[in-house]
Amino acid sequence: MTSPAQCAFCFEVLSASLEKRAALSLYVVEDLWAQFEAADEEDVTDEPHQNPALAVLGNRLAVSTPSTSSSNSASAASSTPSVNTTASSATSLSSRSPLDRLRGEKREEFPLFVTWDKISARGKSLRGCIGTFEPHELDDGLRSYALTSALDDTRFNPVSARELPSLECSVTLLTDFEPAADAMDWEIGKHGLRISFTYHGRRFGATYLPDVAKEQGWTKEETLVSLMRKAGWGGRSSEWSKVNLQVIRYQGRKASLDYKTWREWRDWVEETGRD
Repeated sequence: MTSPAQCAFCFEVLSASLEKRAALSLYVVEDLWAQFEAADEEDVTDEPHQNPALAVLGNRLAVSTPSTSSSNSASAASSTPSVNTTASSATSLSSRSPLDRLRGEKREEFPLFVTWDKISARGKSLRGCIGTFEPHELDDGLRSYALTSALDDTRFNPVSARELPSLECSVTLLTDFEPAADAMDWEIGKHGLRISFTYHGRRFGATYLPDVAKEQGWTKEETLVSLMRKAGWGGRSSEWSKVNLQVIRYQGRKASLDYKTWREWRDWVEETGRD
């Protein structure tokens, strides 16, 4: 459901926006990503004496897994693969266009979040995270929120072109929304939370993705108090349980990709004439 190719598409959209060029569509990116992976696997098979680390594509990509963390996603590894760019693997896009394959098929829609993290020697820090609880067709949804989370998150300045090499992108597709029986009816590492409540005549609301509580090492109570603070609540922490919270719990699947891996893919696309 969630894949590194979707993260590559987000990098493609942001890079294209900053460079004032047209971005490839999600379906073209997914098709090219599959070809890139296949070329990499062929290279590993044909060259048995190369660095054995190249045989493990998972060392380079964060494969889609059930989300067990926050908008601050887990780091994707970034070992550099060698890529076979011979003409034999340069299959024409027109002969295997994903748009042709998907024509007439129903395209899936999901609520989704796009997260940008900055990677440095000190670790990982959030650079932007915005999403939607309304289901979107993925090409439109990822295209929109890749830019919104990078350029319009009011907690941060817009991402600049010079920052791209330090970034990691995560995509979380949300599923299994259900009302919680009470504020504690959810599991750390499994559920994201969407809360709403009224306090002193004002309506408040906020969300944490499924990975936040586990990544921060919070208890359920600490998570709820933090989420209420995020929503704008100013009451005493000891009195959080006196507030009537409406809690929707949900699950999600997340994939992550760093800039270095995206750049390797993009260079391969350009070098082989697939763009």
